[in-house]
Amino acid sequence: MRKFTPYMILAVGLLALAIDLLPNLRLPDSRAPEGTRLIETKLGLDLRGGLRVEYQVQPVEGVVATPADVATIRDIIERRVNSTGVAEPLVQTQGSDRIIVELPGVSDPDAIRALLGTTGRLDFVPLPPETYGSVDIGTGQATPGTTPVPAQGAPLGDDTLTPLFSGDQIASSSVATDDVGQRVVAFTLKPEGADLFATYTSENLGSYFAIVIDGTVVSAPYIQSAITGGEGQISGGGGAGFAFEEANSLVTILKFGSLPFPIAEIGVTDVKATLGAAFLGQALFAGAVGILLVFLFMLFHYRLAGAVASVALVFYMLIVLALFRLVPVTLTLAGIAGFVLSIGMAVDANILIFERTKEELRVGKGIVPAVEAGFSRAWNSILDSNVSSLITAFILFYFGSSTIKGFALVLIIGVLCSMFTAITVTRIILRAVISRPRFASPYLYGVAKGDLEATEAARG
Repeated sequence: MRKFTPYMILAVGLLALAIDLLPNLRLPDSRAPEGTRLIETKLGLDLRGGLRVEYQVQPVEGVVATPADVATIRDIIERRVNSTGVAEPLVQTQGSDRIIVELPGVSDPDAIRALLGTTGRLDFVPLPPETYGSVDIGTGQATPGTTPVPAQGAPLGDDTLTPLFSGDQIASSSVATDDVGQRVVAFTLKPEGADLFATYTSENLGSYFAIVIDGTVVSAPYIQSAITGGEGQISGGGGAGFAFEEANSLVTILKFGSLPFPIAEIGVTDVKATLGAAFLGQALFAGAVGILLVFLFMLFHYRLAGAVASVALVFYMLIVLALFRLVPVTLTLAGIAGFVLSIGMAVDANILIFERTKEELRVGKGIVPAVEAGFSRAWNSILDSNVSSLITAFILFYFGSSTIKGFALVLIIGVLCSMFTAITVTRIILRAVISRPRFASPYLYGVAKGDLEATEAARG
């Protein structure tokens, strides 16, 4: 703990205060269209409202989806939602063929609905040169066929064409830029797909092939050279490249796979805040009253040490709020409960330390060795308590629902920060205080004068 200095603590506090209060601060974020995202406090569906979309799983050629198929679709949709950066989504099945998606505070509901409702079947379809024409690689001269090459966004419209391979041969994908700076989707094929692609492109230079999602052409380039490395790019067509949202959506579909059955959107509802601004105001007021009572208790019971603990608790709240905004953590009712619980645990650590310190003072130790002994003796109890809480929180985070995960994440951040403030910040401040002779009286640290007189009498 000695490696931290008062100046480092002050710098961390000022940085946290800036993150908490300064508007329009931004962080780099590759998922955002501008490449950065605004640092802000996010509220959950119960406090802010959002979007609720209901889907129905459709049968294919008379085959009805089983409960396992519906669960698979739910998992794919949840992974797609998570990739968009929407925090605390709720994706659940209802009945035998319904999936409910609740999204708090979405900024572009139409784009997310389009992403979720896309079945996502990707096909690489060769276009026969006798029908669609070809391009001479040497001269660049195009020879038209009997049928125009389908444009981007147009249906393929030819049921006789057979895909060379489908999206299940995609090993990985990402948003990239091509040689002229246009945004494209780069992909890597699995071995089987790579072999098929290498053979076809080697034997069909100048021929067109279409990249098709759910029957709609994304891109229809001609083969300029043999692609033998199992890597390729999907361009947006028209020489303009993809828009950021289009590229990110395509990468998401490629990454998490297609839905085993198509789904139909059967209902969209704008969800109003179930608790709303009135509850948020009441919660903030109740929290402020509770924290004030904690401060008064610490000041009354531990006096100067309680004042130090109160300063550390303010420092703790600044850091936690800053982390909530940086991560970001979506604050729901469950998240607020986790934050309040972590405040109690932060105070609990200080109480253990101060009680140990009082024990040392009662036996006649000086203030400096008593404080150091108090921290040392309380450390094992604090560590055991917080590690137990962290183990429980991690279990909830990895195995719980989205709402439970929000509670667990807030609790994890709170516990880690409380250990830092209770041990490091409080100790540094106390060391600075007890170094001054006028603050050396045991009475200032919660020890009654009667306890000291009894100790002296017992010694005498």
